[in-house]
Amino acid sequence: MRARRAPRPFIWLGALLILYLGYPVVAFIVRVITGTNEGWNGTGLWSAVRVSVEGATIAVLIAMVTAVPLAYILAHGRGWLSSVVGVIVQLPLAVPPLISGILLIYIIGPYTFLGRISGQRLTETMYGVVIAQLFVASPFLVVVARSAFSAVDPALGDVAATLGHGPLARFLRVDVPAASDGLRTGAILMWLRAFGEYGTIVIIAYHPYSLPVYVDNLFSSAPLSQAEAPTLIAFGIAVLAITIGRLPRPPRLRRGRKPTPVGPMSTTPISVGFDISAKVGSFRLQVAHPARGHRLAIVGPSGSGKSVTLRAVAGLLGRSAGTVTYDDADMTRIATEKRRIGYVPQGFGLLPGRTVWQQATFGVHADRERAAWWLQTLGLDGLYDRLPEELSGGQRQRVSLARALAVDPGVVLLDEPFSALDAPVRAELRRQLRRLQNDVNLSTVLVTHDPEEAAMLADEIIVLNDGHVLQAGSCREVYQRPATVQIGRLLGIDNLFDCHPPGDIPALVPTAPSARAPGGGPVLWHVPPEALRIHPTISGNGSAVNIGEGKVTDIIDLGRSVEVVVRLTNGTEIRARMLDLPALAVGSPCLVQTDADAVSTWTQSPTPEPAAAR
Repeated sequence: MRARRAPRPFIWLGALLILYLGYPVVAFIVRVITGTNEGWNGTGLWSAVRVSVEGATIAVLIAMVTAVPLAYILAHGRGWLSSVVGVIVQLPLAVPPLISGILLIYIIGPYTFLGRISGQRLTETMYGVVIAQLFVASPFLVVVARSAFSAVDPALGDVAATLGHGPLARFLRVDVPAASDGLRTGAILMWLRAFGEYGTIVIIAYHPYSLPVYVDNLFSSAPLSQAEAPTLIAFGIAVLAITIGRLPRPPRLRRGRKPTPVGPMSTTPISVGFDISAKVGSFRLQVAHPARGHRLAIVGPSGSGKSVTLRAVAGLLGRSAGTVTYDDADMTRIATEKRRIGYVPQGFGLLPGRTVWQQATFGVHADRERAAWWLQTLGLDGLYDRLPEELSGGQRQRVSLARALAVDPGVVLLDEPFSALDAPVRAELRRQLRRLQNDVNLSTVLVTHDPEEAAMLADEIIVLNDGHVLQAGSCREVYQRPATVQIGRLLGIDNLFDCHPPGDIPALVPTAPSARAPGGGPVLWHVPPEALRIHPTISGNGSAVNIGEGKVTDIIDLGRSVEVVVRLTNGTEIRARMLDLPALAVGSPCLVQTDADAVSTWTQSPTPEPAAAR
């Protein structure tokens, strides 16, 4: 792919800055090459270099233990306390180094409490150098590490929790590796800042000399040429540190001997029930479902609360989100990592820098033989050593599914697992998952916006909207008798209409036996698109039921079938689906007919109460 070229003014402005930053360096290098290279035998030079290098290294090591955890907390913290701590951490960046030194004197000076109990060893010693370097340089690591942790996909931690890893293990095995590039950059920046610190050190620890203090003394008492050696050393060390920071990651570890695949045993199905009341930001979720079948689908539009429900079922929202049961076992107070579940997030949730094999065996309870079997079953047998970026979307989805199944989970939670895939790949993975459900009694809770996917992979369905349940029940019950037109539309049901008997129904389906509505409330009626016949004349077929006369508004050739859209004279838009192109054109008058037993009617349910105010 052709590289995108920057606007010409940007190029000139960038070149100007490069000239400004690079010219002094080039001029100094030329002077060193053509000059006499003085200052190498100066008294105390190498001692000063050692002090700066050792001090900066010790400061970075201390910060890695303290500043990195703090950055992680700040990256995930919310509220005023996190904001206040963030400001405190960045203050040393804003305060002049000399002022920082004065602030530290008030804390660790010889006559302070800390100074007295330490035997006045916190100043004018190597301790003082490290304290000064740590104070002024650690904010660099905190700021960069905080940004790196904030950029880590939260789904990675969720996946690790469902795979049995506790909070500390998730931090060390997921967040730190995922943020490693940022952490390394922050550590290098901190080290360079600490190595070059002068102002704070000169107040706290004038002795032993650090390299900047040594150069300052040399500059004040000797010819400028004597500063060439320490300056060249500083440049060399800086280049070395930057080079280390830009080294590529070490090569991936190979998997070693391939284990013998061993398939899973058929398990006892587990039904999932829940009564959830949770608030995420300004969104309020109120949803309940009794534990019945072991294959459940949650359907609804974007933003309806499907994914929040699934995360609550997994325990990722905490025990305050509500009650969750697996069969008769109450899981509400059991941490996610102890629930023995599989979780396939919407964005795959593959761990960066880990091969397919490492992904599949990442779970605490993952079985190597079982992982090998799932990878083989899902068509990933030859991809063990590939990284996530070397896989296609369908392959990544298979890896995510294999990882969830390798721990022999009691329940598998799937969040829009196929939404990002091409249609052929999506269809194939659906069929594979359905076979798994049947072959090993796999218990699943599926979140999807695709009604066909829900019907294929579930026995029960919940229709959500705006954080509350619109309708729930068996797939057959809900699909054949949606409670409202809105639910029918969410389920992709064509030709579902409401009307008020006795006036509307006879006008639309005058001879349908099922059109006799009980009571006087709203009635829904439905006719499948495949059951409709479109005639170019108003005579039609005398034995069929007349839906009504109208005009063709669209003819859509779908390849394997043809969809004809007709607007009836009463304004109702109805869709017919047939195998061949009809002898009609857009705008033609027509008559819509069907068989009497193809029309169904039922009483519309009352509109559900809205969710709690947000």
